[in-house]
Amino acid sequence: MTVIMSEFIKRGKHKTEWITISLDEYESMKRTIEVLSDEDLMSQIKEGRKKDAKVMDFEELARELGI
Repeated sequence: MTVIMSEFIKRGKHKTEWITISLDEYESMKRTIEVLSDEDLMSQIKEGRKKDAKVMDFEELARELGI
């Protein structure tokens, strides 16, 4: 399945152009925006970086948690 998003680009006159991205890419972008918009979570991430906390990707964490 593909998702079509519109992107407005200013080039003198207003034009609407379309891009097509995969559903996986779209979902990833949405999750990224959700994380960046969560002030508490971003604060926790910053604190973890200051303390040099262990970092792992989601797949590794999911395996560790058995999900």
